[in-house]
Amino acid sequence: MLTVVIVGVALALLFDFVNGMNDAANSIATVVGTRVLPPGLAVAWAAFFNFAAAFLFGVAVAKTIGKGVVDPAVVTRWVVLAALVGAILWSYACTHFGLPISVSHALIGGLAGAALVKAGTCALNGSGLFRIAVFIVLSPLIGLVLGFLLMIGVLWLFRRATPGRVDRLFRIGQLVSSAAFSLSHGANDAQKTMGIIAALLFASGYLGDTFYVPTWVVFASYTAIALGTLAGGWRVIRTMGMRLTALKPVGGFCAETAAAASILAATAAGIPVSTTHTITGSICGVGATVRASAVRWGVAGRIVWAWVLTIPCSGLVAAGLWWLFDATGLGS
Repeated sequence: MLTVVIVGVALALLFDFVNGMNDAANSIATVVGTRVLPPGLAVAWAAFFNFAAAFLFGVAVAKTIGKGVVDPAVVTRWVVLAALVGAILWSYACTHFGLPISVSHALIGGLAGAALVKAGTCALNGSGLFRIAVFIVLSPLIGLVLGFLLMIGVLWLFRRATPGRVDRLFRIGQLVSSAAFSLSHGANDAQKTMGIIAALLFASGYLGDTFYVPTWVVFASYTAIALGTLAGGWRVIRTMGMRLTALKPVGGFCAETAAAASILAATAAGIPVSTTHTITGSICGVGATVRASAVRWGVAGRIVWAWVLTIPCSGLVAAGLWWLFDATGLGS
């Protein structure tokens, strides 16, 4: 049993690493797209603040993942393994093709798919999944609206300033907004890995009768996501920072600030939201202040299709894996 748990923890940290790779674009696409920082320095900047979040935030999101998606009584080592493999395969495929997806939704889909095949619909936590589903829709819309309004407000506030002065000011501002977004990204996304590792340990009897997140799990998860961000998913970064819309430093600042505010509020409420959905909405909102056609809606449409397919596809892979485990006598 210990070997299976060790493999499960290793897979969870690999998932966290892939999460960081895909979501590196969320943290640095705007600063790279506006040429405030070169790519190598940008990922190092984002990775540092991803890890720094370990010292600033709790584990409310981790508890939602560990207990709020499926019935903890249904979760076994093999359910967790199937969920992780399903999420990793889908996330890696999307990263390879340059599609920014919600890696956390891949994990949720994997967990739900494996539990559904194992125990039926009664295994699913309806209220938890409903809250997550609502924010699949709300998070990009909130990001879009906040990004649009913040950009309009900043443009009005600096309407008499010269373009050169605005550019210089917001190049500095983008360093701050990028750091804030990276903190929010680490705080929300690393906790999803914490939740799945804690669920695995709890299902295996290593946490006793009370579900909690051990300190070593917290630091291991933040380290893995920071290293993944440092590796960078460069195709996704090009999609987010250069293909979606043309950004200047002031636009990058507004997009990152709006997204960071949204994600930090959700993290405080214990809601596992998609940082990808939120920052994509914010970038589109900022781009739309110029004119609607400034946003490449065809690219945005392909991104949305990847979002729509994430939960069912990762869920199908995880369900098939759990069925395989069960057929070979491992699923019990």
